[in-house]
Amino acid sequence: MMQKSGKVVVVSQHYPPDPSTTAAIMAAISERVAREAEVLVLSGTAGSAAKAATGKPAVVEVRNWMPGKAALLKRALAELLFTIRMFAALLVKLRRGDVALTVPAPFLLPYAFAAAAKLRGARSVLIMHDLYPDVLIMAGLLKPHSLPASAMRGLNALMFRALDAVVIIGRDTEKLLLRYGGVTSDKIHFIPNWATLARGVRAVDPDNPYRRPLSARFVVGLSGNLGFTHDPVIVFEAARLLRESRDIHFLLSGWGIGFDQLREMQSEARLPNVTLVDRVEDDRLETFLSAADVWIIPYRRNVAGVSVPSRFYNLLAIGRPVILVSEVGAEAALTVTEHDVGWVVEPGRADELAKTISRAAGAKDPQRAERAAEIAGRFDFEIAMTDYCSLIRELLRKKPD
Repeated sequence: MMQKSGKVVVVSQHYPPDPSTTAAIMAAISERVAREAEVLVLSGTAGSAAKAATGKPAVVEVRNWMPGKAALLKRALAELLFTIRMFAALLVKLRRGDVALTVPAPFLLPYAFAAAAKLRGARSVLIMHDLYPDVLIMAGLLKPHSLPASAMRGLNALMFRALDAVVIIGRDTEKLLLRYGGVTSDKIHFIPNWATLARGVRAVDPDNPYRRPLSARFVVGLSGNLGFTHDPVIVFEAARLLRESRDIHFLLSGWGIGFDQLREMQSEARLPNVTLVDRVEDDRLETFLSAADVWIIPYRRNVAGVSVPSRFYNLLAIGRPVILVSEVGAEAALTVTEHDVGWVVEPGRADELAKTISRAAGAKDPQRAERAAEIAGRFDFEIAMTDYCSLIRELLRKKPD
C-alpha cells in the first residue's frame, strides 16, 4: 500500500469520455493508482467529472475550449488559456508531499505543471509521450535553430531540472533527454505503453466484414490518428505504384490531418486498390485489425526518440507483422528488427515501401505472426501499472524538499 500522507494529482487535457489514446492511458493509470492512494484528476474534457462521479478517482474539470485542429491560431490560443487555467488549479489543489503526474499535451502544459509542483512542494512526474520542440521540427513546423525552438529548449532545461521523474515510453528517448543538464539517468524511468487487446494470433478470415468486400489476396492496413509526425503521402504513393498489382489492396482508416489528406488524394486519384474507412470504434477495433495481413505505421524523418506509436502494441498482440516507416534506431523499429516481426523502411521512400509490401505479400510466415503475439507480452498492462505504482509509491515516501 502507498503512504497516506500525500495524494496523487493526475493532470490531463484528455480524459474519458474523450475517445483518444491519451485519455485511455491517463484513465487507466488514475484508476489503478486509486486502488492504493487518494487520486484527484484535473481534466480538460467536458463530461469527465459526471462520468467519474460514482467511483474513484475523483475528477475535477478545468474549463477547456477545443477548436478544430485546422484552426491553428485559435488552437494555440485555446491551449495557452487551458495551460493558465490548469496552472491556477494546481496552485489551489496541490499540497506539500503530493505527487503530480502529466503528459505533454498541450506542449505548454508541462512547463506550468513543473512550476506549480515546485511552488507547492509537490513531487512531479512527466510521461514523455512527445518531445518538444523535436516533434514540431520533425513535422516541419519549426526550424531547428529558430528562436521558438531555442526558447523551448531553454524552458525544457528549467523544467527537467524541476521535475522529479520523467517516464519514457521508448528507449530511444533517453539519449535525447540526456542532452539537457537537468536530466540525469536516475530521473528517467522506461515504462512502455501496453496492448489493449488480448494476445493471440487472429486468423485471416475471408468473411471478416472489413475484408469481405475486397477481392485481393493480400490486404495492407493503416489505422489510427495521423498527426503532424506521420506521413500519409508515402502510403498513398506506394498504393499508386502498386495499383496494377491486383493481389494487393490498401485498407486505410483513421482520423487527423493526415487522414484528411488521404481523403483528398483519393478523391482526386480514385485508386482502385485503396479503400477508406471511417474511424473504427473500440468495440470493432479487434475485428478491423484482424482484417489485414500486414499493417503500416508511417512516420516522417527524425522520429527516433520523439514519438512512439501506441497502436504498435495491439498489432503485435493480434499476431500481425508491421511495416514501420522510420529510422532504424526508433523504439518500434528496434522491436521489429530485434524480434523479426516485420520490416523497417526509410522515411520518404515510397518506392522502397512498395517493394517491401510486395515482398511481404509473397512471404507469409506463420512464425512471424506467433513471434509478434509472444513479444506483445512484454507490453502488458499489469507490468506497466506495477511500474507506475512503484514509482509513485517511491515519490510519496520521499520527504518534501
